[in-house]
Parts: sequence; structure tokens; C-alpha cells
Amino acid sequence: MKVSTEQVSAGAPRIERAEPTAQAGRGGQLTRRGVAMALFGAAAGVVLAPSLVRAESPLQALQNYQLRAEWADRYDTAISELNEVKGTQPTLSAMTAVQIEQAIPVYQQIVARGGWPTLPDKVKLKLGSRDRAVATLRERLTISGDLAATGGRADTFDSYVDSAVRRFQVRHGLQPDGIVGGATVQAMNVPADLRLRQLELNLVRVRSMSGFLGERYVLVNIPSAEIEAVEGDVVRSRHTGVVGKIDRQSPILSAKIQEINFNPYWHVPESIIRKDLIPKMQADPQYLVKNRIRIYDGKGNELQATDIDWNTEQATQYMFRQEPGTENSMGSVKINFPNPHAVYMHDTPQKTLFGQNARFHSSGCVRVQNVRELVSWLLETNPEWPKSRIDEAIRTGERVDAKLQSPVPVYFNYITAWATQDGVVHFRDDIYQRDMGDAVAMNTTGAPVAEEAYFQLPQ
Repeated sequence: MKVSTEQVSAGAPRIERAEPTAQAGRGGQLTRRGVAMALFGAAAGVVLAPSLVRAESPLQALQNYQLRAEWADRYDTAISELNEVKGTQPTLSAMTAVQIEQAIPVYQQIVARGGWPTLPDKVKLKLGSRDRAVATLRERLTISGDLAATGGRADTFDSYVDSAVRRFQVRHGLQPDGIVGGATVQAMNVPADLRLRQLELNLVRVRSMSGFLGERYVLVNIPSAEIEAVEGDVVRSRHTGVVGKIDRQSPILSAKIQEINFNPYWHVPESIIRKDLIPKMQADPQYLVKNRIRIYDGKGNELQATDIDWNTEQATQYMFRQEPGTENSMGSVKINFPNPHAVYMHDTPQKTLFGQNARFHSSGCVRVQNVRELVSWLLETNPEWPKSRIDEAIRTGERVDAKLQSPVPVYFNYITAWATQDGVVHFRDDIYQRDMGDAVAMNTTGAPVAEEAYFQLPQ
């Protein structure tokens, strides 16, 4: 593919700053970092003058992005390509607030010029498509700064459009498959004035949390379903997460991580006994046996499932405990931090959920992709817990606890718009409708906050 020089369209606002370009390696081949910068450098909110850009193939981008799903449970899960795009700046930092401040006037200009066009709700476009809607798509991506003005047919979905679509998808937390349809169309059709309002609201949120949060801390950003481990104001690792459903929301909180439980028991909360376990037992009387869940009375005596009338709420009078193992709802690790909401962070046997766009499946607690990496970082101040011992504890299935010598602050926060040090502006769905209700939320099946937030029973 020839490298061409492109010009910013007259309608796109500009902020003068350094332009990241593709970097060539030996033989004229682009380096991985060069491709990442070329692919994701332009930002909606800080529109940069594009220079020489060579797009990687859709297959390569998809393969790189799918590394986010924890298909194998190992320390060296490679998500460096994604981390290069996101940088090492914490979401809750003074610099993030500065970057949001710089993005706001750019979006004000976009709004003043009439915003961007909308795509038909049921459209589906991809590389090679020829459709009148592609011209609208090009205009939409150009206004937001994801696509520079290029030659070629206006109705043809070419490689430049493909790269711009995938860049847009990454900025909005969507799988960058280059296909325009469904969630991608929904995100593109959110009006510019609402995106501006998101930036203004989240500037206040980020400013309020951009003070000293600790030398080492963990952030759970609920709308993005992502976790950051921060040390010395630098992100040491990022983890894809799964957070609470709309009707069982993850709470906003601040606490301190004090203990790691390896191969934990799971005590089923009364709310889940009532809402989930009783209906499952009515449908399958062998459910408890299949999932290694045992029943105890108040004196510690074990009962049998046949001792309970499952057509009543009698089961809520007893304790249900799931044994450690591969099917345990908390997986192999539970991260404990005392809090009034009784929520935790934990592993999960359902690791394929990490590869989904919308990761709002739990009953309030947070499932962590590549949890061993996070646990290893948390226990760095415990010299008696090197990675080898962590690995051995999980492998043997032994019930063992590790108390942190230095408790680590953890913050559950709700940030739906932010910007990185490279000027890339990110947006996420207002999944709990805390920004401005149905106008921004992609999912409009809103429900009240649950009275309790815990885990999910295994399927």
C-alpha cells in the first residue's frame, strides 16, 4: 500500500500540538509502536493534523485486541498493544483533567458547527462495502477527528475508513473489528452536544479525585469495566473487568485492600439465595450437587437439599457455602477490602466474558482479568509471597490467606469521558444513567439500584 499525505478537512477543529506519526523500522516496515500511534493518534476532542499513515490490517487489529480476553490464565498475558494506546497516565490524575479541559473547547466548536450526521440505525458496513451511507460515515469520522480527508470514492469503505472506524471503536470501548453496525452505530449517533456535556461532567469528577490517592492504589472505573494498578502516578498494569448489572450495580466506594484469599469458599448471600438459588433448585434439584454447594444450619450442622421445601423461602434461613474449585464463583482468588456494600474483587471461571463489549454481568462485585498479575503487584510489599508461591497456592487448591503488609487503597469510580496525554478522548456508555439519563445511556433498560450487591451463581 502506498503511503499518501492527507490534509485535515476544513470542517475539523484543530489544536496545535505534536503529531504522532507511523515510525518505520528496518526495511521500511512500521514498528508495532509506530502502527499503534498511527492508528490511534488522532483524537475526537484533540484533532491532530494527520501525516503519513499506514493502516494495519483489520485482522491484525482484531487479533491484537482479542488479547484482552484471558484465554489462558498466566502472568504474561500480552496486552501491550492496547496499553501503548492508553499510555501510562492514570485516569484519576491532574493531567487527565488538563487534557479534558483542552478537549472541551474543541467539542464546543463541533457543536457550534452543527455537530455530526447520524447513520441509519440498521446499517451494516465493513471494509469493501459500497453504499451511500459510507459518505455519511466518512463525514462523521472526519468531524470527530478519527478520519482525515482522503481521496477515493465517497461511497466506498476503504482501508482509511476501516482504520478510522477501529480507532473510533477503541476510543469508545468497543471491539475494534472495523464493522459499523449495532453498538458502533449507537455510539456514533450520540449527539455532539451530549458528548460535550459528558466531558464537562467528568471534568468535575476527575478534578475531585485528582489529589493524592496514595503512592500505590487501585482504580475500578465502572463504566469502562476496567481496573488500573497505579504506583508513583504511573499505571503499572491495566485489567479488563466485569462489573455490576444495571439492576445490581457496583457501588461508588473507597476502601483499603487488606487481604488476599486463595481458593476461597463462597458464602451465598441471602439476596442471591432468594433471587437465584431457589429458582435454580426448582428447575434442577441437582444444582447444588453439580456446583459443590453445601447447606448448614445455624449450629454448623450439614443439611441435605431434600430437607428444604424449595417452593417456599425456607432456604433463606440457612447458610449455603460453595467449596473451592474450578467452578467456584470467585475462581481461585478473592481480593478483600472491608466496605459497607460487602463487595469484593475476584477471579472468575467465566473468562470469556472479558472479551465482550458490554461487561456488566455481575451482581455488584468486580471480576478481574489476569487477576494473578494484580495480586502479584498487591503482594510486592510481602517478600514471603513471590510469584512462585502465588502460583503454587493456586495450583494446589489449598485454602490460604495473605494479609498485605501495606494495605492498598481501592477506589470504585464512575468516569464516562476522559482524555490521555496523547490527546485521545475516550467515551463510555452511561450504563447506570448517572450522567443525564436516557439521553446518553446506550442501554435504556434502566432499573433501580439493588438493595445488595454480591456475586452471581454459576449457570
